[in-house]
Amino acid sequence: MWKGVKFAVGGFWAYGDQMPPNGVLSALYKFHSRDVSRLVVGLATLLVVINCLTTFQLYAMPVFDNMEAGYVHKKHRPCPWWLRAGFRAFFGAVNLLIAVALPFLSELAGLLGGISLPVTLAYPCFMWVAIMKPPRGTAMWCVNWALGSLGMVLSFALIVGNLWGLVARGLHVQFFKPA
Repeated sequence: MWKGVKFAVGGFWAYGDQMPPNGVLSALYKFHSRDVSRLVVGLATLLVVINCLTTFQLYAMPVFDNMEAGYVHKKHRPCPWWLRAGFRAFFGAVNLLIAVALPFLSELAGLLGGISLPVTLAYPCFMWVAIMKPPRGTAMWCVNWALGSLGMVLSFALIVGNLWGLVARGLHVQFFKPA
């Protein structure tokens, strides 16, 4: 995660407010297509594609595992390799359909992230307090309540900020018509 933060800070440092909304790769095309060889631009694109394909496989592992567990539970035998490949292809096709059908989903990404942020920031702290039941007022009780409350405040601020931006810019909804 820290590598991603460094990458984002480096991109903002290099391009400032002129950073295109689609990220550093589109900035490479926009600002350096004339002074960088096509080989470098093509290699950067290839590496991004490889990165996306491999991270998709990693982040979707719980979904694949649930599909395979459902098969094993229903059929009472191990899942064959060709069915595993079919599950992965089906899941990829469904995601592609969603991405093509809802091209405006990136405008809602911040809002969806703000809604799901308490699961990452606040929930673990409050669950630790609920499970471990430390005495009220101890250092660990205070730290967990403070961090959980900070996570909720950050989530609320992110939701309000994204709603403000959506109201100010407007949400351009066009199904199956990418911009």
